[in-house]
Amino acid sequence: MLQFVLRRVIWLIPVIIVVSGVTFALMYRAPGGPWDLEKPLPPATVARLNEKFGLDKATWLDRDAVQVKVDEGVRNPIVLGGALLDTQFFNYLSRVFRGDLGPTYASQGTETVQQVIRNKFPISLRLGLVAVTFAVLVGIPLGVISAMRQNSFIDYACMFLSTLGIAVPTFVSGLVLLIILSQRFGISPIRRPEEWHSFFSTAYILPGIVLGLGTTAYITRLTRSSVLEIKEQDFVRTARAKGLSRSPVTLQHILRNALLPVITILGPAAADLITGSIIIETIFGAPGLGSLFVTSIGKRDYSTLVGITIFYASLIAIANILVDISYGILDPRIRTTR
Repeated sequence: MLQFVLRRVIWLIPVIIVVSGVTFALMYRAPGGPWDLEKPLPPATVARLNEKFGLDKATWLDRDAVQVKVDEGVRNPIVLGGALLDTQFFNYLSRVFRGDLGPTYASQGTETVQQVIRNKFPISLRLGLVAVTFAVLVGIPLGVISAMRQNSFIDYACMFLSTLGIAVPTFVSGLVLLIILSQRFGISPIRRPEEWHSFFSTAYILPGIVLGLGTTAYITRLTRSSVLEIKEQDFVRTARAKGLSRSPVTLQHILRNALLPVITILGPAAADLITGSIIIETIFGAPGLGSLFVTSIGKRDYSTLVGITIFYASLIAIANILVDISYGILDPRIRTTR
């Protein structure tokens, strides 16, 4: 098991490189730059800022950069390799592997990306935890009840609600709830900024539920199909033939085996809920990492965008590793095959 975990952790390195490269390339293909403000800066100031943050270097070692080196009489491959490493991307990548995500361009270097993530991520994390908790506590029981009462009115009602939850996007359900609560009941779900910094704040309840609706519906359907498959297995029939009552059979035999497919998607789904709250944070005014990502796009804050993307990609990869570890805990047969 330890060797398996180490192999998966090592695979994080190429994942970070690929994610950084793709994000870096897409951002620099977009028009504009981090110093394109409403009030234009003097060219000398822009030049100094570009030099300070390394934006005056080539983004990639393209054909023109190679030709410049050749024109200067440099034909040594070691020197050309050094020119490749002295580009914006490889300079940034070297800092990433040293644990430095760089300064934020929006603050012109007064704040680092690590500081911003440290300040903003707890809000997104709490919002995601509320969504995951709601999805698990509601989705799994609904799926079990629906499967144990197959083809009944309860089954049809649960399937209708789960289909509705999957079909309706979160930004639609969020806006609908926002309109209903504010116009019909006079309750505004938009909270003051300081309310989001309390761990037990009620500000997270409504946006967390809205964020978790789609995952709740998916878990409900997956749990139902898994329970329907497991309850027809021979070992379940044997347990019933031995005279076990309905509850022990359901909890100890059916549910434990039926949870494996649910856990398969629960890790990535949890990471997706924690990292995918961009729209919900924008709708409900939560000052989390998702809303910062949106504002950073408009400001062309390249270091913040790449830093948040790497952070999110690492979370999803770690979630997948934890899911694989949980397989061995729930089913020892999987542990022996590794």
